Amino acid sequence: MSKLAALDDLLELYYQLNYHQNPDIFQRLQDVQAWQKVRMQSTHLRQFAEKHNILMSEYFLNRLYGGSDFDALAGQIARLMKYAHKAEKLIPENAIRTGTSGVSLAILAVQLDEQVAIQLLKDYHPHEKLTDEMMRLTYLKLDQGQQRLQQLDLLDQLGLSLDQYMRSFMVYTAFKMCKGAASKYNFQVMYEFMQDGFLAMKPLKSAEKFVKDFTAVERQIIHQVHAADPNPFQYQ
Repeated sequence: MSKLAALDDLLELYYQLNYHQNPDIFQRLQDVQAWQKVRMQSTHLRQFAEKHNILMSEYFLNRLYGGSDFDALAGQIARLMKYAHKAEKLIPENAIRTGTSGVSLAILAVQLDEQVAIQLLKDYHPHEKLTDEMMRLTYLKLDQGQQRLQQLDLLDQLGLSLDQYMRSFMVYTAFKMCKGAASKYNFQVMYEFMQDGFLAMKPLKSAEKFVKDFTAVERQIIHQVHAADPNPFQYQ
């Protein structure tokens, strides 16, 4: 079986999301993602502001949590599957596995936020500006706690994999050698997705530590939401 086969399943899941066929869901999803980013920037202000964390925090906000160009990335991944045999010869297995985990997390984030968007459309006017209270009540109604915790567990695993497999000089050298082919065959969005990840890791002593610091706070937020805290997004 192809090492890239898991990407096929992920793409099928992604293209089955409702927002692709429903502009109202798409717009509300964008609202949810924008709220999420502002909330995370506020919640993790101290961690994200540290000089060595800036690039990784931007990668989290713009790549793993609903990047605006994810449709283009998904399209390029779909095309890559036509060249799977060749790609597997060029890309180390651990890099493929780690990259697949990153794509999986990005899709899971969209999937969970789409559920929020659909519920908001049921309960509120589609153009009503999102507030913390609207989001708090929606999270409670959907009861996504376990799914969100699973998302954080997967993120912890990704942080560990980044340190184990993606800091290798050989892996990065092999990646840089693919730049010309990426441009020639129009895989620039995919290349940039991975390149941004490499660049974000460079200033860090440990990607795993960055991720664990992030997920520890996010778990506390989830706990506060489901403990009926009236201000669950205000983390001290």
